[in-house]
This record gives sequence, structure tokens and C-alpha cells, in this order.
Amino acid sequence: MNIYKLRVLFYLDKVKTNQKGKCPIKCRLTFLKTRKQFSTGIFINPDHWNNKQQVTKPPNAENKIINMQLSLISQKINEAFLMLQVLPNDFDVDDIYKKFMGEDTKDEITILGAYDLHNEKMKKLIGVDFNKLSWSRYVESRRKVAEFIKSKYKKSDVKLKQLDLKFIKDLEFYWKTEKKLRQATIYRSMQRVKKIIQFAIDENYLQKNPFSLYKNKKYKGVIVYLTDEELKKLMNHQFTQKRLQQVKDMFVFCCYTGLAYQEMDSLRAKHISKGFDGNLWINISRKKTNQPLAVPLLPQAEVILNKYKQVDSDVVLPSISNQKFNSYLKEIAELVGIEKKLTHHIARKTFATTVLLSNGVSMEVVSELLGHSKITVTQEHYAKVVKSKVSEEMLRLKGVIKS
Repeated sequence: MNIYKLRVLFYLDKVKTNQKGKCPIKCRLTFLKTRKQFSTGIFINPDHWNNKQQVTKPPNAENKIINMQLSLISQKINEAFLMLQVLPNDFDVDDIYKKFMGEDTKDEITILGAYDLHNEKMKKLIGVDFNKLSWSRYVESRRKVAEFIKSKYKKSDVKLKQLDLKFIKDLEFYWKTEKKLRQATIYRSMQRVKKIIQFAIDENYLQKNPFSLYKNKKYKGVIVYLTDEELKKLMNHQFTQKRLQQVKDMFVFCCYTGLAYQEMDSLRAKHISKGFDGNLWINISRKKTNQPLAVPLLPQAEVILNKYKQVDSDVVLPSISNQKFNSYLKEIAELVGIEKKLTHHIARKTFATTVLLSNGVSMEVVSELLGHSKITVTQEHYAKVVKSKVSEEMLRLKGVIKS
């Protein structure tokens, strides 16, 4: 049998004979050595079926109608097969069936359809390869692209094969002008769209990459962190309000551990143990990457843990939502006199810069303690800090040489 030829076969499913003694006629498509079976929705007396000739007999009025229906089904299947043959993408028996049923085939899948397929796969891998936050960002990305399509094209969706460089440029322009997004946000948003397009290519839904001629402009913002003076000023300030004192302590704790909000919030006593060097270490998984993270517990952080440690409890720090945490940090900054917009993430930046890099810790170690997947990520973010440190050291050296 020629595997590149489509074979259409009708047959009776006698197992599903109904109360009237009639059997359903099913259809089997065979293409590339793969089968696809489905019900035609037609029932007949099994004694009237001629399997060899693929028709019903005798030629009475009812059987004539059934034969016409089967002939029409066969004709539509072959039409679907012929239409797929003139398209550029490879196809399989499932595509033939989908085309026959009027569903989207690989060549007809839309960008939002690609999002749905990608996000469904990603959702099943939450806790394995991804965390829920990463998945939710792609759900939000789909919403933003759908919003653009509706605004720009007055349509609910766009086929993948219709995407080109103009679509990408128009999307970028829309985010800049209509949504007033910052360049850093646009960069991250466009990276997710690019990921969906690559997914579609990998799954053979798309051949040409509309991103091939597009250059995504990466925004290198200024890293905001507390200087050594600001950190000490914050640590020495005591608040009368319990909520502010707790948030200050937790923020300082993260300044000396580099934990992101999610790691801090999920930190438990079981995550803290003695390491190979006899000192206490935090051993936890990074929520963002699901990769193991090991951080030595510095004295400043240990003092805070001991302050909030509860007897017969695995909880080591107070629990507070990220939104409230950042809201209280705003109050704290005003009361302490820190003229920076404090957020929890600044604690992580402070750990990398003021606590580590400014004290001569190598970029390799900083990368490890931050849980970055590649050292290039660390270098990209903190290269300016290293240059500043070099400048300070050179000034100190000049002073030594002169003396």
C-alpha cells in the first residue's frame, strides 16, 4: 500500500448495536501508516451492508439516502486531503480529519490558538519545570496580544501564517503608544511572544519566523539598591509600630540572604541546617526557576531569625502579602529618610551589591548565591557595580602610591 495515499474505509461497529437492531457506520482514515476512526452518525440494518462494495443494499429509498450520505462524506474527506496537499506544511491523518470537520489544521492555527496549546502544556508542567507565576505571565501575555488584535484589526484572532514583521512592529508600537508601557516591560512582553512563535515552529505549525528580522531592544535600567550607609541607617532605626518593625526586619533579612519575596514567604525551619563548614545555611528552591539554592546564613540574618523563631513551629518569619509588604516599605523609607522607592526586590539587589560585590565577593559566587541560571545574567545586571568598585579601588591605590 502506498503510505502517501489516503484510504477511506466505512465499516460497521456491531458492538454498539442499538435496540432497533441497527449498527453505527464508522469511518476509518489511513494515511502515513496511521489511522483515525470516527462515527458517521449513520445507523443501518447490518444485513444491508456490503463491506466489499462499501454500500448498503438492496437499493430501497432509505439505503439510497445512506449511500448518498456516505458518498458525500468520502467526497468531503478527499477534498480536505487535496486542500492540505497544496499547503506548505507537512500534515498527518489528524489534520485531514480536522480539515474535514472544519477545525483548524496546523496551517490554519492562530496565534491565540498557539498560546492556548503552549499554556496548556506549561500548566501541566507546573511544579516540574515551571512555577505557577511563570505560567500566569504567559496567560497575561495572551490577553495582551488578544487586546492588540482586537484594537488593531477589529478581529478576535489572527492566523499564524499571516504574521509578519509588520505585525510585530505594530504590536510594539501599540504597547509604546496606546498602553504606555516602559521599554523594560515591552522587552519582556515581546520575549514571551517570541517564545510562542518558536513553540509554533517547533510543533510544525509555522515555517517562517516573523521575528527573524526583528531586534528586541533590551532596556538596561539603573539598579536601585541601598548603600552601606542607607542599610545601616535602616537597621539602626527602631519602629514603635509592630507591622513596620516586622517588615523592616524581614527586608533586612533579605538584604543579607538575597531571597526573593516568594522564597522568604515560603521559608521554613526545615530549610535551615548546618552545612559542610559547620555553619548554618538556607537550602531552598528558587520559585522562579525551581532550581535548588544554597545561601550561608550571615550573622545579621541569623539574629532576625532568632528574634521571630517560634517554639514547636516550622514558621520562621511573619507572613505578609507582597502588596502590603511594599506598601509598608514606602512608609518605612519616608520615616527613615531614604529617598528611594523601596520594594522587596531592592533587598535582593542590596545583597548582590552592597553586601557581596562591594565587599570583594567574586561575580561567580554572587551568581551562585542569587541562583542565576547563567553568570552572564549576573554580569549583565551588575557590571556597572563592578566598575564602580574598580574605580573606588583605583582611587584608594592612587592615594597609597602618592603617600
